[in-house]
Amino acid sequence: MCGRYAAAKDPATLAAEFDAHDGIEDHAPPADHNVAPTKDVVTVVQRHPRDEDGNADDSRTERSLRVMRWGLIPAWAKDRSIGARMINARSESAATSNAFKTSLAKRRCLLPADGWFEWKKEGGHKQPFFMTRPDGHSLAMAGLWTVWRDPKEKDGPPVVSTAVLTTAAQGPLAEIHDRMPLLMGPEHWAAWLDPDVEDPGDLLTPSLDLVEALELRPVSSRVNNVRNNGPELVAREEPVTELDDPKLF
Repeated sequence: MCGRYAAAKDPATLAAEFDAHDGIEDHAPPADHNVAPTKDVVTVVQRHPRDEDGNADDSRTERSLRVMRWGLIPAWAKDRSIGARMINARSESAATSNAFKTSLAKRRCLLPADGWFEWKKEGGHKQPFFMTRPDGHSLAMAGLWTVWRDPKEKDGPPVVSTAVLTTAAQGPLAEIHDRMPLLMGPEHWAAWLDPDVEDPGDLLTPSLDLVEALELRPVSSRVNNVRNNGPELVAREEPVTELDDPKLF
């Protein structure tokens, strides 16, 4: 976890929900019910604003929406392909990882999600589940981000990329998979996003209350194929059992 999630809300809705400035305008990725690695995703960041000369105003910060590529590309990477393998960062080791430690200290973000998918091994197959909030509010997955420039194209545009922080699965989620995204409650957003806080400390500890409020919804195996998309992927679909499937008799 996390290898697939859903993010279908428009930027204006997310800006209001996260009390952020909608600065992505026409660059927003479309509604996506099957977000996969290397896709562009909407994130929430909080930074010191800069003037026309690039000078930062250290007296204040601004929270805004920003589009990033899912799959963090470390600044030292020789090419962007490494990002496909760095969609997640383990919260237990991020502070000592060459790929993630600088971002954990200086570049933290939130990834809004309608929910995420995970697969539970049941017999000879894997049953997909969609973890979501029953009230329709977004989940805020803790993330890290960084900026990478292609060493072969020094004058090319920078690539801003992100990774989802994960932690050990809590409560009923542990019956589906041993990992889960690190979920961040609204009361912790400001501290997590604060660019002047270099040690997030206790914020890396998962909240059991957030987990217990989730709906663990069985969904169609159509989500297994990244080419499939649409709201039907997050609709409840009860697993087929031996008693339900006449082909098994």
